[in-house]
Amino acid sequence: MFISTLIFAQRRQAVSLSTGSIAALLFAAGTTLFALSTVQAQQPAAPAAPKAPDAAQMQKSSPALAPPGAATAPPPTWQQGRSAEQANSPLHPLAPILTGRTAKELPLDKLKVPAGFKVEVWVDGVPEARSLALGDKGTVFAGNRNLSDVYAIVDKGGKREVKKIIKGLASPNGVLFNKGTLYVAEKNRIVRYDGIEDKLDNPPAPKVVIDGLPEQCCHFWKVMTLGPDGKIYFNIGAPGNIVMPSYIQAAIVRVNPSTGKMEDYVRGVRQSVGMAFNPKTKQLWFTANNRDWLSEDGPSDILGVVKHQGEHFGYPYCHQGDTPDPEYGKYRSCSEFTPPALKLGAHMAPLGMRFYTGKMFPAEYQNTMFIAQHGSWNKSVKQGYNVINVSLDASGKPKSKPFLEGFLTDPKADPPMWGRPVDVQELRDGSLLVSDDYNGVIYRISYKK
Repeated sequence: MFISTLIFAQRRQAVSLSTGSIAALLFAAGTTLFALSTVQAQQPAAPAAPKAPDAAQMQKSSPALAPPGAATAPPPTWQQGRSAEQANSPLHPLAPILTGRTAKELPLDKLKVPAGFKVEVWVDGVPEARSLALGDKGTVFAGNRNLSDVYAIVDKGGKREVKKIIKGLASPNGVLFNKGTLYVAEKNRIVRYDGIEDKLDNPPAPKVVIDGLPEQCCHFWKVMTLGPDGKIYFNIGAPGNIVMPSYIQAAIVRVNPSTGKMEDYVRGVRQSVGMAFNPKTKQLWFTANNRDWLSEDGPSDILGVVKHQGEHFGYPYCHQGDTPDPEYGKYRSCSEFTPPALKLGAHMAPLGMRFYTGKMFPAEYQNTMFIAQHGSWNKSVKQGYNVINVSLDASGKPKSKPFLEGFLTDPKADPPMWGRPVDVQELRDGSLLVSDDYNGVIYRISYKK
């Protein structure tokens, strides 16, 4: 989903706005204009002469009457790549409630977890909570994609306090904590804040780790993970739904935080929004969202594993390991590329993931993966909006099963859900946090025999 879709999608959703939030005002522009026009329609006014349509309006309503060469408004970026069969599809991305909702407004009784587990709201009031990171002193950091702030959640005697610690960044989606330093990934750079947990009320000035990353309209948000080699691994997405990327796009790359030197790691990954290293094998596993508008039932989003640097996972030539792209796959074979470790389903939007290493959950969950699935929009009957658990057998083959469900209420409604999981983060006590950007809420899942 792209920022430009928010106004489009907002016309289908009612959102309560907080004054002073520029991002929220932009987000609600369509609703505001509608309200103003309604008020004006109720006021008596002198008849006005009909206004002649401009060239763009004529081109849209009656192409034959439009002046030659008349300009037309370009379609939104999320419509790029639509097939002829889906040219008039009403499907559209789903916008988050940027002002958030309180725990009291949420139907928590609909959530389901396996026997022995408990899910509850850990904290609300974290607008568009996306990627999560845990500090050495227990501080939980949260980034966001459509806003510009980074939040810190501090636990004080069982009560959580939400602090807006950093403002004015460019889509600070990715957050990573290591040895007292908070790393934040923006659109085109990664910055660091040293000693941040001791300075939450007065954060230090950021230091640039790497700058000059591609400026692009689409898939610009980033996630990060720390490798066993001490390097930061992060994604650079494809600059569109289905396009030919440059050498640095549709890739997972890594940077040395001490030197700022970046290098390629793997390519052919359309957009990875979650990655983590297996604590046993030290291999990088990642989620990836595959292309839209090929069909409602494909291709599948994937879970991938990197066996060695330099692998290519197929985009834009091949999807899900076995489906050539109608345009870019004409002259390449899927056999040239690394197939996914697991197909997760069409338009599931798998995002954040972690390997579980805590002691609270039963032994069967040790070293398994938890993956947050944001849910589909590019599908008439929606699916996803959950958290799954993926385990590996003795040969390393993955198998998934449901873990947290209940956000999806009506697969054919608009919107079809009341919440959208984004990321997962293990706490020191072994419980698991799940962020929900739709409501600005973070949930906690615990276990007791």
